[in-house]
Amino acid sequence: MTKLNLYLVRHGQTYFNIYNKLQGWSNSPLTDKGKQNAVNAGKMLQNVHFAAAFCSDTTRAQETIKKILSMNKADSVKTATYSPYFREEFYGVFEGTNMSLAWEMAGLPHGYKSFKEIVTAHSIGTAKDYLHDADPFHQAENNQMYWERVNKGLALIQNSGLHDGDNVLWISHGNTLLSLVERFGQGKYDVTERPANGSLTKLIMDGDQISVAAYNQTKLEK
Repeated sequence: MTKLNLYLVRHGQTYFNIYNKLQGWSNSPLTDKGKQNAVNAGKMLQNVHFAAAFCSDTTRAQETIKKILSMNKADSVKTATYSPYFREEFYGVFEGTNMSLAWEMAGLPHGYKSFKEIVTAHSIGTAKDYLHDADPFHQAENNQMYWERVNKGLALIQNSGLHDGDNVLWISHGNTLLSLVERFGQGKYDVTERPANGSLTKLIMDGDQISVAAYNQTKLEK
């Protein structure tokens, strides 16, 4: 059974991050700070050998991973596999909406005013379901739709011919990181606040079992 070390980095800061907008599948460019986030992550991981790299096909994720791989000094792969399987949650009609307003609209029919209130009372999965229900087009991904897609990304990594002990770089998104940590973190981490742009989260994929080894690091701790 192959055991893999997954190094997940949240993409650098974007303009939508500054404006507190849900960006999901939308493309918002990296800010100057976001480009520095990518550089900082590149420095943190420059001596880690990556046997493979995977990335959301959004531009903010692609720009982040290209910078990290270009700075690597450990004879890592030079290119990444881009796939929509690794995208952020699709927010449907709420794409580009102020984040606080969107989650309030999703939560109010159920008595909650924010993402934090929904997640504290229930889960991130419930928050996804509420947002889907609040979308008049019902195109925002609910929890089942979301995981059906992301599970294909996990399978893609697992079935990529990697070897036991290999390190894998994966550029991800805020809500996706929270969703992974909620699902596999055994309740040890606060998933009501998004991880920092450019931060590192480590998962261990051991066959079909996944565990969280570290969350929201800004420096590499071995």
